[in-house]
Amino acid sequence: MTSATRSPGKMSRRGQGGGPTAYDFRRPVKLSREHVRTLQTAFETYARSCGTLLTTRLRVVSSVTLAAIEQLNYDEYVASLNNPTVIAVVALDPLDGTALMEMSSSAVMTAIDHMLGGPGGPQPERPLTEVEMPLLRSLLDRMLGELRYGFETLVPIQPKLKEIEYNAQFLRAHAPGDACVVATFDLKIGAEECLASICMPFNMILPVLSRTEAVVLSDKERASKDRSLRNLTAGLFSAPIDVAVRFQPIRMRTDDIVDLRPGDVVPLTHATSRPLEVTVNETTYAYAVPGNQGARLACLVVPPPKESSKESGRP
Repeated sequence: MTSATRSPGKMSRRGQGGGPTAYDFRRPVKLSREHVRTLQTAFETYARSCGTLLTTRLRVVSSVTLAAIEQLNYDEYVASLNNPTVIAVVALDPLDGTALMEMSSSAVMTAIDHMLGGPGGPQPERPLTEVEMPLLRSLLDRMLGELRYGFETLVPIQPKLKEIEYNAQFLRAHAPGDACVVATFDLKIGAEECLASICMPFNMILPVLSRTEAVVLSDKERASKDRSLRNLTAGLFSAPIDVAVRFQPIRMRTDDIVDLRPGDVVPLTHATSRPLEVTVNETTYAYAVPGNQGARLACLVVPPPKESSKESGRP
């Protein structure tokens, strides 16, 4: 019997063709093609070993197949889950953050029924008993061991099961707008079929992907990336920016500013021996003395004052 799977919206994303998709510039996609390929290798390795584990542990033909890898906000991921479902909260030491492993309640009940020597088949949707919960935790611990095996070429992790939740709405593992990497799997235990998923916060997995990116790139892709970097750098170097050369600012009362008239003299506290500040976007970048070049005003860049060198740590 096939259990109820994800919401239609979740399934429709997987069934889309190669047509155009909406792009939200407020939430730019950060998961590059190289990152997806790296994760695909790790999750496919996990899926194969996990399918073998379930077949051996449950004594029934089982399979786990990677269906999709996508980047979602945490609230989008939660909205795609059924209620009730079984969500394992997992720590992936030494990575910072919390990952989630989700399976449908019917698949979990079927797995427990097989572990107890039952035939599987349709199962009631109910909370697990005190006898069934240790069986589930033992099975999840074994599955997390396969996750460690799948990611060993990327980063050595030690998955630890922390808690189990049935309703994703009550689980506040991350902020609603946090970006997450979601791997979706087609899970089959005997005749029971459903979707399972693993959700990792993007900030947890991004450092790992960044370290391994140079390894997974082909020569052609690396050359293309280097060429893009050179073009971007050249474009930034030629981009015009506003530069200001200014005296040291002074403080004035509001009524004095309002009473200013043409011809009034405003005394400055800028010492004549102190160079002017060269600023870019309100940041002091250099120092200069005023002058001219032909008929145009100009300034000569000079070393910073000694007190500024000590304050900024510059030589």
